[in-house]
Amino acid sequence: MHPTSRSSKWFAALETALPKIVVAPSFMVMVVFIYGFILWTLYLSMTRSSFLPSYDFVGLAQYAKLWRIERWGVAVRNLLIYGGLFIFFCTLFGLLLAIFLDQKIRIEGALRTVYLYPLALSFVVTGTAWKWLLNPGLGIERLVREWGWSTFTFDWLVTSEMSIYCVVIAAVWQSTGFVMAMFLAGLRGIDDAIIKAAQVDGASLPRIYHKIIIPSLRPVFFSTFIILMHIAIKSFDLVVVLTRGGPGYASDLPATFMYSYAFTRGRLALGAASAMMMFFMVMAVIVPYLYSELRRKQHA
Repeated sequence: MHPTSRSSKWFAALETALPKIVVAPSFMVMVVFIYGFILWTLYLSMTRSSFLPSYDFVGLAQYAKLWRIERWGVAVRNLLIYGGLFIFFCTLFGLLLAIFLDQKIRIEGALRTVYLYPLALSFVVTGTAWKWLLNPGLGIERLVREWGWSTFTFDWLVTSEMSIYCVVIAAVWQSTGFVMAMFLAGLRGIDDAIIKAAQVDGASLPRIYHKIIIPSLRPVFFSTFIILMHIAIKSFDLVVVLTRGGPGYASDLPATFMYSYAFTRGRLALGAASAMMMFFMVMAVIVPYLYSELRRKQHA
């Protein structure tokens, strides 16, 4: 074989293998530090681990014990309240803001920046700011009383039954701008010819939005639901900064429950079991989404 042709084949094989060689280290790190630790956490959740890992296999005993703990029940109930209200209000306000900006107003760029600004902040900063605002001795209650309404009360932050709603307020404030951007991108992707044709037929603008535009945004609604549900299930830092899970554990969420049991109470197996329950919740949302996307591409 001629040396030139041999070199060409070598370079062609190297060119084919080079992307795999470059990606291989990142792929191995991902396998070990993501999927490997998921499997390790799953195994720990089936052991008697306390402060340190113990490999005495006990099956699903920790999961049964988890669902008998009152604090876990409170955390799951709070997740339903928080997740439901968070998704509903973020979707509602985000859609309304997107429709407002879609009217081609003159200061759209400035307003879009204002609405998206909270998204640039971390949940730690958001939690700190809202903790000041909702603190009865520093924030809204004190301000209104200084204005003359001496009997005004707004003490949700320190009330067991209402503290979880403070988390909802702060989370909605931060995430609404992101939802608005998603809906605005969807609105800008709708063909103007459809809207003009409806206007020629005499349809009013509210009717056009109700009958044509909003139904066309179904993929955006679905994507918004998936993303917001994922955020709600993993919420941790906002709760820690804003309420510390209190008063007591009244505003606990599964993530704060997991941290408390795994790292401060020395009950590693229960913490791992709660972490796996969160993982199963996320998978219950992600898997149907991926399945629907795969089916849509196959039928495209």
